[in-house]
Amino acid sequence: MSAETPLWEVFIRPRNGLSHRHVGSVHAADEVLAIQAARDVYTRRGEGLSIWVVPSAAITASDPDAKGEMFEPAESKIYRHPTFYDIPDEVGHM
Repeated sequence: MSAETPLWEVFIRPRNGLSHRHVGSVHAADEVLAIQAARDVYTRRGEGLSIWVVPSAAITASDPDAKGEMFEPAESKIYRHPTFYDIPDEVGHM
């Protein structure tokens, strides 16, 4: 493989009703070849119902080292959690 061949992230949905799950990566020149390569590599035993491929370069991720500043603010705002509120009896089940 050429160093310039794009890397694609592969997501497989194993059955109806389930979410797509990241299963790995493949190198391919375009999206058609990426889907074919993903099918050949990740669904050899009929595990997949649907395949998504996404160029790795199109994915932006948070920095694991910035976990505190990224996720801590949500923890300090307990009013955002539904368990913070009391529901009157007359409302019934929500």
